[in-house]
Amino acid sequence: MGPLAGYRVLEFAGIGPAPMAAMLLADMGATVLRIDRPAESHLGVPRPERFNLSHRGRPSAAFDLKQPEAVELTLDLVEKADALIEGFRPGTMERLGLGPDVCLARNPRLVYGRMTGWGQEGPLAKVAGHDLNYIALTGALHAIGRAGQPPTPPLNLVGDFGGGALYLAFGVVCALLEAQKSDKGQVVDAAMIDGAASLMVYFFGLHAAGLYSDRRGENILDSGAPFYEVYACADGEYISIAPIEGKFRSELYRRIGLDEAKLPPAFDRESWPAVKQEIAARIATKTRAEWCELLEGTDACFAPVLSMAEAPSHPHHRARGTFVEIDGVVQPAPAPRFSRTRPALPTPPEPGGRSTEVALKDWGIPAERISRLLVSGAIGRQGQSA
Repeated sequence: MGPLAGYRVLEFAGIGPAPMAAMLLADMGATVLRIDRPAESHLGVPRPERFNLSHRGRPSAAFDLKQPEAVELTLDLVEKADALIEGFRPGTMERLGLGPDVCLARNPRLVYGRMTGWGQEGPLAKVAGHDLNYIALTGALHAIGRAGQPPTPPLNLVGDFGGGALYLAFGVVCALLEAQKSDKGQVVDAAMIDGAASLMVYFFGLHAAGLYSDRRGENILDSGAPFYEVYACADGEYISIAPIEGKFRSELYRRIGLDEAKLPPAFDRESWPAVKQEIAARIATKTRAEWCELLEGTDACFAPVLSMAEAPSHPHHRARGTFVEIDGVVQPAPAPRFSRTRPALPTPPEPGGRSTEVALKDWGIPAERISRLLVSGAIGRQGQSA
């Protein structure tokens, strides 16, 4: 089930964008096998595995890749795979004996997806970093924040997940499509710094045209404009308004009781602070629920600012099934949606090594070989070091 049903992907366990990319492929129906480190190794923020949601939808097998037998087993799986995903520093997979040259020699049709922060080459390629560093170097972080305030870290949505996971998944799917025509695989070098820069293309265009200032909080989309902003309500909750177009602004102003004819021209930037104060004063007179009653479902470009605890219960999400519950954990449903090849609901995340034997059998590894590898410690079961 799902548009990627029938494709097989090997994922080398990591943190951040590579697991998210693997999740996206699994959500769309690909058969993904996560190759985990030994059981005592922990990656990322410690938590019960059922809450490690980017691990959903795929089994885990524990391999000790320091052992030659485990490396050889991995290469046998590479022969059966359509794609591979890894998110280590440049050179790590080569040192393990699992670099692109070795893997493509075993399977010339393999799509070898690589996820890094700085890329596979360049003066920063081999140094440590995280999402915030990568978006800092692209201009994205500098552009996010309010006037007179430091740049605001936008969670790790822009680097790890937007610029990283989505571009890796997109690149892998592009290469899989190309391989159908050429019968050849290739390496996909997905770097968070490249993806974050790509996400900024619209704003670089505005900046080049002289329409977007380098000063935070002075532009239409960065909290500068009074009609693209969040406002506090009487109960301390917030609402968002975003009527950029004139007809939508007119709808908003009419509904909140502002006489648009008495306001300065919408794009008179000098007047923005004063107009913002006037709107803020109006919004502060009612609770968030009262503004929802007046504005939700209209063309005023309005939405309440919901917390993660609140969001899944909103009627629009309920109607669309935007959130699902898996193993008692509420989480976002797979996206996007398909009219014909609708993916199945993902399975819950599972602890490292839980499915070692079952997954290897599913990939065609003989039972007697699996038994020998378990005895040697090259692979492991749940709760057991590989």
